Amino acid sequence: MLALELANRFRRARTQQRFISFISMSSTVGIGLGCFVLIVLLSVMNGFERELTGRILSVVPHGELFSVDERGIENLDAQLYRFKQDERIKQVTPYTKLTGMLQFKGNLKAISITGVPITQNNTFLQRSIMPADWQALNNTPDGLIVGKGIAQKLGLKQGDIVQTLIPQRTSDLTFKAPSTISLTVVGILSVGGELDNQLGVMHLQKASEALKLTSNAQGIQFTFHDPFTANSVMREIGYSFPQAVYMSDWTRTQGHLYNDIQLVRVVVYIALTLVIAVACFNIVSSLVMAVREKQAAIAILKTMGATDALIRKAFVYQGIINGIIGVSTGVALALLVAPNLSDIVGFIEQITGVEVLSGDIYFIDFLPSELHLTDVLMTIVVALFLSVAATLYPAHKATKVAPSSALH
Repeated sequence: MLALELANRFRRARTQQRFISFISMSSTVGIGLGCFVLIVLLSVMNGFERELTGRILSVVPHGELFSVDERGIENLDAQLYRFKQDERIKQVTPYTKLTGMLQFKGNLKAISITGVPITQNNTFLQRSIMPADWQALNNTPDGLIVGKGIAQKLGLKQGDIVQTLIPQRTSDLTFKAPSTISLTVVGILSVGGELDNQLGVMHLQKASEALKLTSNAQGIQFTFHDPFTANSVMREIGYSFPQAVYMSDWTRTQGHLYNDIQLVRVVVYIALTLVIAVACFNIVSSLVMAVREKQAAIAILKTMGATDALIRKAFVYQGIINGIIGVSTGVALALLVAPNLSDIVGFIEQITGVEVLSGDIYFIDFLPSELHLTDVLMTIVVALFLSVAATLYPAHKATKVAPSSALH
């Protein structure tokens, strides 16, 4: 194609102004750098979303129903059977939750203990508990598994006997001495982040007896096949439940993490798209100056019969080539770095001794990354579109060159 050949000759021709070459090169580097950083950061956001779904939502129930009064869930077995028939629900688990203070050797630590049927396959808890600890809890009626942060705070180890202080509610809102139950630590639960400083697991029957429930459980926990439907499904279940219950879902307790990830994703995409746009504006500058420098060549081409369409295509192709080089370089580097980002950051942490993510603060202690093909394609399309748009004005200016004045 003649227009493409002209574009290549214009690019390879030795320019009289090195400044034009510098701007052209900087635009290519800017586009490549913008594409590289955008894809890598979007991969990091994808990694955080994956870890949120795989870690936090594996130990936090997707939804909960719990009784308003002290009776607990009535007709528990019938309700469990009904929910198991719902195809949207992956698992239902009766539970009783105790919120109080854990006492050991004079030290106190707030804790939220969930009583569950240990013999049931509790997937949202067992993934973060060692099988041996889970078996030990099954064999110990008064057993307790505590979060890693609680164990470190109180200096707990397996076999220690702790006192759990549970506040007592009264109908006239007067103060009453808390009830106390003795539990034996049989294992450690490790989820990550603040949950390690709050969670505990014990037998359902023991927890229900401690709260003096008239039924076998205070509430029901739900695990859905699609966690992101939890809000709407829980509303439907709660409104149709035959007794007065409170309802909750993970978006109320842990949803801020997911919202933060989505907000950062949007901000990153907008900011780096603007970086790519600025780099593309350099294409405008370099091509405008190239048109002024090559007025004589354009005039000669016109006198030889070149049409305005041919001249326009030649400069459009010249800008597109710069864009393609930048995009392909940036995408290639991103495809190399993004899948291995966790290992790269881990290696840098070992060398520098600086911890990027602390497991005591965040729910993970490494930088996750997950490359999505859609993010790569979207970045390529946006960058190429901006590159093409940046060539339109300079190409139009090239067609306005008058041979008579340019060759004068």
